[in-house]
Amino acid sequence: MGSNTSQGVGVVETAAATAAKVTDAAAAGDKPKCKACCACPETKRARDQCIVENGEENCTKLIEAHKQCMRDQGFKI
Repeated sequence: MGSNTSQGVGVVETAAATAAKVTDAAAAGDKPKCKACCACPETKRARDQCIVENGEENCTKLIEAHKQCMRDQGFKI
């Protein structure tokens, strides 16, 4: 299971980078441009994969990165 941990680190870095890009792009407006189900697919995918493989309690960084991405796109969560 050691290989899953190393993959998780890359996923966290990718999700964080994606969230940062979305923050810059969405800084201009508050209203969501899409439905919640379609927003932040990269952070959502990384979060969901981590939860399935490691359990929710071990994925707090990815969960928070996805929440921040959603907020940055104008969703109130």
